[in-house]
Amino acid sequence: MAQGHKVTANQWISRASFCFGNVGHSAFYGVMSTYFIIFVTGGMFNGLEKSVANKLIALITGLIVAVRIIELIIDPLLGNIVDNTKTRWGKFKPWIMIGNIVSVALLLILFTGIFGLAKHNWVLFAVLFVIIFISFDIFYSLSDVSYWGMVPALSEDSEERGVYTSLGAFAGTIGWNGLTIVVVPIVTYFTYLATGQHKEGPVGWFAFAAIISIVALLSALVVCLGTKEKHNIIRNAAQDKTTIREVFSAIFHNDQILWPSLAYLLYSCAYVITNGVLFYLYKFVIGKPGEFWIVGVIATIIGFCTSPLFPVLNKFIPRKWLFSAGQVSMALAYIIFIFFRSNIFMMDLGLVLFNINFAQLVTVLTLTDAIEYGQLKNGQRNEAVVLAVRPMIDKLTGAISNGLVGYIAIAAGMTGSATAADMTAHDIHTFDSMAFYIPLVFALLSILVFLTKVTLSEKKHAEVVEELKDQLANGEDNLEPAAATDNGTKAEKIFAPVNGKLVPMESVVDQDGKVFPGTGFAIEPTDDHIYAPFDGKICFTFGTKHAFGIVSDNGLELLVHIGVGTVNMRGEGFVTHYDDGQTVKKGQLLFDFDRDEIKQAGYKATVVNFFTQPQRVKEVAKINYGSEVTHGDEVTTVKIK
Repeated sequence: MAQGHKVTANQWISRASFCFGNVGHSAFYGVMSTYFIIFVTGGMFNGLEKSVANKLIALITGLIVAVRIIELIIDPLLGNIVDNTKTRWGKFKPWIMIGNIVSVALLLILFTGIFGLAKHNWVLFAVLFVIIFISFDIFYSLSDVSYWGMVPALSEDSEERGVYTSLGAFAGTIGWNGLTIVVVPIVTYFTYLATGQHKEGPVGWFAFAAIISIVALLSALVVCLGTKEKHNIIRNAAQDKTTIREVFSAIFHNDQILWPSLAYLLYSCAYVITNGVLFYLYKFVIGKPGEFWIVGVIATIIGFCTSPLFPVLNKFIPRKWLFSAGQVSMALAYIIFIFFRSNIFMMDLGLVLFNINFAQLVTVLTLTDAIEYGQLKNGQRNEAVVLAVRPMIDKLTGAISNGLVGYIAIAAGMTGSATAADMTAHDIHTFDSMAFYIPLVFALLSILVFLTKVTLSEKKHAEVVEELKDQLANGEDNLEPAAATDNGTKAEKIFAPVNGKLVPMESVVDQDGKVFPGTGFAIEPTDDHIYAPFDGKICFTFGTKHAFGIVSDNGLELLVHIGVGTVNMRGEGFVTHYDDGQTVKKGQLLFDFDRDEIKQAGYKATVVNFFTQPQRVKEVAKINYGSEVTHGDEVTTVKIK
């Protein structure tokens, strides 16, 4: 049975430190992306003439939208700055600390209203705000890029990287939703201490920002002290950077990136717009800002349940139906928010339905599958797009949300010292239109797009991978060509990658009775480990982790296919011990796999090895089929031209 590496005490410390890091990091992002806008519309310009205040609110929200969009372009540039950093502490930790310290200082200045400057000279205030906010956003982005970019430096193992990413996302849920629980109590308490009034005032907002800033700094410090960057990484992160032009090129040449991205964009717009105005709903429409904390409690609880529940449900329910069910749930929540908000029980039910969603997980998995789809369709394998597209959409929808929240607050009269008693029927209708009706349309459109345009189901992806495998076996290699070799014939010795019995490829038959194509050999394994069959470099690994390509120093390309039909296991039971692009030595452990799990799933564990450029293979020495081999034993010698 395949086992991953035993988790050491240092690994647990590293995991816990990285996890805690995103509690403060995500909470800080929530302060600046959601609650800063609420402070701007509700407290920053108290005492100013309303017309001037509204102009400044419009200016600030417009600037934030513009900066968020520009950020889509500058993030790769900031990433390159980080990648080119060399210090005794590594390249990520310095920017995590510097980015946090500077952005915390600048955010606190903004939460003072630049020390009340708007009341004395609003033109100078506007100029300084532009400078401070842009500076703030650059340093926060440096911290953000460094935090998530650190993952490949913490481990070379794909599964371990997945653990770090999942822990970070889990902690982010706590940090983001935790704000919703504590914001009103903190702001109200400190406002009361300063003014004796039970309301959300500027002093309370500053205290709130200061407390979360301290948490963010502590989280950054824990990440820096508790994690250790590894310096033996073969694949440099800078080599995997994707420019905005490359991202869009990959999207528009791969319809199964384009359509899932559009569906996710519609969902994300709906979610972030509504999430951004829920505070206004409780304060100005329902008139109970003190009950806003329940929004965070429910979101946190549902978030804890949906993530672990997804893989269980996905074993029985296709992704497209899980996506659609989540969007239907969101649509029902909007109906409750519009027509039943006077009923506390119904509102709580609406919040539950609003947060039952699998859109992000479904999108990430579908985009991952689109790597092989694009390789088959266009001959291009764009792994980096998977990492770039969804965060890019999140930033775009965040910009849209920031702009609309500010606009809604002004249009519905929810600025300054206004209260629920000041709201007219027209104000409420304006609020509902933009906060619920428009997002409701987005949610329904996302279902339409996903069901009609996203054809890359789990079954379809398995077919794509098998077709791609057949193309590779027949020499239709769409990957980058192997390194150039000298003219003439070269001999390459192939060594057994696994213990077991040698069998001819012609004897390997899939579930449909189809003989495995290509030139090579197969091994019926007697253990669960795959080793490098020669010195070379890993070309690629299928997203389903059941097969990988390796090219020798002489340019011979070999694909090692673990099991027959195992593409349908979607990575379950497979553990890698390398990076794509890594140089490896003969006999180096590359893979663990679980033969028992493969057999229980109804598939064969046969390890098939075939040459992806058979036209270059001039001669294959006789293979002693039927004999038992141990990994590292010589199987054959291949002459290539």
